[in-house]
Amino acid sequence: MKLVVVGGVAGGASAAARVRRLDEQAEITILERGAHVSFSNCSLPYYLSGIVEDEDDLLMMTPEEFQKKHNICVKVHSEVVAIHRADKRVTVKNTVTGECSEYNYDKLVLAPGAAPVLPRNIAGINGERVYTIRNVTDIARVKACMDQQDTREVVIVGGGFVGIEAAENLCLAGKKVTLLEGTGQILTPFDSDMVQMLHKELLDHGVTLHLRSTVTAIGPDGVTAERDGRRFTVPADAVIMSIGVKPESELARQAGLELGATGGIQVNAHMQTSDPDIYAVGDAVEIFSRQTGKPGRLALAGPAQRQARIAADHICGLPSAYKGFIGSSCIRVFNLNGAVTGLNERSAEAAGIRWDQVTVFASDKVQIMPDSHYLALKLLFEVPTGRLLGAQAIGLGEADKRVDVIAALIGMGGTLDDLLDFEHCYAPLFSTAKDVVHMAAMVATNVCSGRIRQVPVSQVRSLAESGAYIIDVREVQEFENGHIKGAHNIPLSTLRQRLDEIPRDRPVYLHCRSSQRSYYACCCLRGHGFEQVFNISGSFLGISLYEYFTDQQEGREPIVTAYNFN
Repeated sequence: MKLVVVGGVAGGASAAARVRRLDEQAEITILERGAHVSFSNCSLPYYLSGIVEDEDDLLMMTPEEFQKKHNICVKVHSEVVAIHRADKRVTVKNTVTGECSEYNYDKLVLAPGAAPVLPRNIAGINGERVYTIRNVTDIARVKACMDQQDTREVVIVGGGFVGIEAAENLCLAGKKVTLLEGTGQILTPFDSDMVQMLHKELLDHGVTLHLRSTVTAIGPDGVTAERDGRRFTVPADAVIMSIGVKPESELARQAGLELGATGGIQVNAHMQTSDPDIYAVGDAVEIFSRQTGKPGRLALAGPAQRQARIAADHICGLPSAYKGFIGSSCIRVFNLNGAVTGLNERSAEAAGIRWDQVTVFASDKVQIMPDSHYLALKLLFEVPTGRLLGAQAIGLGEADKRVDVIAALIGMGGTLDDLLDFEHCYAPLFSTAKDVVHMAAMVATNVCSGRIRQVPVSQVRSLAESGAYIIDVREVQEFENGHIKGAHNIPLSTLRQRLDEIPRDRPVYLHCRSSQRSYYACCCLRGHGFEQVFNISGSFLGISLYEYFTDQQEGREPIVTAYNFN
């Protein structure tokens, strides 16, 4: 069998290596148009700060190693410019010499990846000091620019994962960084209430952040952007464009292969295109959500490698099928770790799912341990079934392992009861006996069953400004250190003695630091006949984190006397 793979890295190289393990006699060729066939593309931004010390450390395998270790022929600087499906051959152009050659195939795997989006309507988009980050050659060019003494101020356009990682690493390298994002938040897989923690973290580490800001021009004076009809210019010695990627599907389109609604190459469960002898994997393909069945694209290395294995198995006659994506990812933003999986509020709403959510702030380890910190965990679930839909976690500790647990259960159709029954490894240095995921499941079970009613932090400002009756059940000293303006301080420890102070003819909203004591207070009031009782999800810690960034950005009057982030 002759196998030709178009593109290397996570998808193409993995498919080729898997086929070799299954078929020692196969003739395998990888055609890579770039200079490197196998590199750690997810590690590229960390070369800018020196976390990855040497450019060569980014390289995983060379063409020579592929040949020696796996008997796989790799041709770099080799761009496939045409697929001739009728006689099963491809035309290849050498990107250095311009010479063309042809390769025959029995099976063809397309793994061309995705290209950075560069809007043509932005004047100066092709400027000398305007960069993108896709491969080792790109990051080497960026690093060479950053190492020049006159490169002091850097503007990053786009607040996705690559943009945020570039911002952090350039800050660590001593650069003054400004980040421009066109939407109202960075990292859109997270919901707006959760991502405020990461907004604050960027500000705390010196990143200037402009949201809802659309770039209109890049010139010698810097980057010009527009927000709410007002134009402003940010000085820039260099610009990194990171507003997203588009699938490299043009070669497939020219070959007559079907494309999907998102512009990606359409594939079936075995990663076959509309031509059964041509497969496609990675960032260029259109796949589907395991939860909603809707088409989508997911530019992540993990799914690309799984797709590559499925394609290779099918090529070699093994039963293997793709089950759809959940969408799990994680990121470090300076000191905070963030992780997300499944549906967020926007995607659950778009899917027409009846959903609800809870947010808990719980200790990630036993509190007397010296490195114990709170971890914010948001859990989305279907109503009334309790089916798990998604999760988001942010904190100084291990957010990823909590979200991984929920991702696994989502993949198996798990419910709140399944999460509640999840048995985890426990010791004081690693977690708590009731882990954060258990706490979230307990709260969610109460909400889903109607035993407790809640309001999210996003509604607290309107409640406070409308004069709603809000009770802060923290102790007096905690209250004095910062509270919602107009709130009534009735500590949980004195609640039963002060029931006559609380109105029974209007809604009552309770909060504490993390919603735990206020939950106890809700139970108490309901037990004494109060019918309109609501717990504020996330409580004062969540309120402070949610309000702080917008207050700073828009210069609006805070609804709290002082923020509290501890």
